[in-house]
Amino acid sequence: MRAMKNRIYLFQRWQLIACVLVGLAIRNANAQAPNLQKMTSEERTAYMNKMRAASQEDWQKMMDKLNLKLPTLPPPADDPKRPQHLKPKEGTNNWYDEAGNNHGRSGWGNWTNYEEAKANDYILPDPLKLKNGKPVKDATTWWKQRRPEILNDYLTEIYGKTPTNTPKVTFVPSGIDSTVLNGKALRKMITGNVDNARYPTVTPSIPVTYYRPVNASGKIPLMVIVWGAFPQPVANIEKLIDAGWAVALVNTGAIQADNGAGLHEGIIGLMNGGKDRQPDEWGVLAAWSWGLSRVLDYFEKDNTINAKQIGIQGHSRWGKTALLAGALDQRWAIVFASCSGSLGASLEKRSWGETIDNVASSGEYHWMAGNFLKYGGNWAAMPVDAHELMTLIAPRPLFITGGTKDSWADPKGEFLACVGASPVYELLGKKGVGTTTMPAPDVSLIDGELAFRNHEGGHVDSLDWPVFLEFAKREFSKK
Repeated sequence: MRAMKNRIYLFQRWQLIACVLVGLAIRNANAQAPNLQKMTSEERTAYMNKMRAASQEDWQKMMDKLNLKLPTLPPPADDPKRPQHLKPKEGTNNWYDEAGNNHGRSGWGNWTNYEEAKANDYILPDPLKLKNGKPVKDATTWWKQRRPEILNDYLTEIYGKTPTNTPKVTFVPSGIDSTVLNGKALRKMITGNVDNARYPTVTPSIPVTYYRPVNASGKIPLMVIVWGAFPQPVANIEKLIDAGWAVALVNTGAIQADNGAGLHEGIIGLMNGGKDRQPDEWGVLAAWSWGLSRVLDYFEKDNTINAKQIGIQGHSRWGKTALLAGALDQRWAIVFASCSGSLGASLEKRSWGETIDNVASSGEYHWMAGNFLKYGGNWAAMPVDAHELMTLIAPRPLFITGGTKDSWADPKGEFLACVGASPVYELLGKKGVGTTTMPAPDVSLIDGELAFRNHEGGHVDSLDWPVFLEFAKREFSKK
């Protein structure tokens, strides 16, 4: 069991490293910097260290801009806040519990927690209470007052504001292949060219790989999958094709690199003219969401796609993105967020696995607005929590999934967020998750518009696609 958990942890860490490598590779292509794939291992290590240092420098600039400082901490071995049952691993800075879970200490002094008794010292904001303290009793008050309050908090404090004068995107299709998936699907490459006239030094783009069943006729549903430049999830694509869906994979790294070193390039750099961000300006997740909305613009005009049945899905950090995209753009008809963790579907103020501190660190802060750094080590002050991000998607169908062996993403915290969001779905005439009791593994709660499933397994989305298709078929048939 310990070996398995270590492998899961190492796999998740490798995913992070791989994402950075992909982001840097795309960034390199745009900036005509060295090609990582052609480097020696020593050159690649040196380059990665340089990029990490650049991210750290940008993070520190934002900390200074906000007059924030990390506390002075004792060595981990002498830290009185360190859980005493943790043991160090010889030759590393890692600490482990008896079950083999890796525990880290954040820059604000908080240690990773996997004990339920220590996880729930928090008070959630009430999505049905206005900032003036008055209750929200009807849908009109929700749409005209409370939802805008929550959305504004997310835009100014958490993910950042998307600029209003973003450039035009022109999509150009190319290269049709009718032999993919053993002849079941047509595949077409589509590139969204972003007008970079205002700052020609950077060249963001929106690459899309589009699949359509060869035997499809008329207008069919489309699933947009938020993705990187990894090998494509062929098995997942095939499930959708077999169910009669079209699929569009979007390579987010070409829109904006997944690292702090790239914030002066990509669409963020284009809008800022290569200058530093201001604290309330958009981070990488919001930039990706903007690009995904441009993909939605394109497919809404496709007369072979049902414009009222275009959904969005993402896994892990792209699960966070799918949730945000669904919250920011109400045209997404259905949202599927897999294993999305903190600043995705799991409750932020709950101390379990990934937390606010992890996302506010120099390795992940670029996903967020600069203002988000104010909540590192100061969780209670954050004005919103994950259940309220879900309410911004209401009353549209939303499918949240976790995995029993994916403790880092906190599947119970994801379920509790569904519970917290359910009253808003119900206010708007829909069904919430339907229970306050965490379901057993592989039990699917899909009777309402807010659905949840905790699959038996780890940090994957493949196990949940068949259930999603069942959920989506029922939801679309209602309309």
